[in-house]
Amino acid sequence: MGTYLDARTSQNASFAGSISIPILVINTPQIFGQIGLITEGVTTNPRVLLKGTISVQIPLALAITITIVRGILPTDPLVYSATSNLDFNVLAPQVITFSASDFLPPITPQLTYTAFVSSSILGTFRVGPENFDGILVSD
Repeated sequence: MGTYLDARTSQNASFAGSISIPILVINTPQIFGQIGLITEGVTTNPRVLLKGTISVQIPLALAITITIVRGILPTDPLVYSATSNLDFNVLAPQVITFSASDFLPPITPQLTYTAFVSSSILGTFRVGPENFDGILVSD
């Protein structure tokens, strides 16, 4: 059984429609969450459980990609990636939720994780809610 070591949350927008942030460059990652987990007390088998939500308003049918890296840049080690093809027939904002894990990450004083979103078409807006959470456990 794992021992809880640290948990963090990045809550960019708490409510539906509370923000209006355009995704201005096609297929270019845009940060929507970042957390740093303190690794003090890690013994063996460290693992990080990650989850989050992002809501977007789309102009047409498109693909939205969520990526999570261990680090702060889109080119840092990839932990998770998923692409959703959203339905342009739905006029309301569309909510994307995800769950990811990083098993046996390298132990440094702090593990930083960054969540990015990218869109395959201009006119996409991040409208909220947006959150990104992580928990570090170890045996």
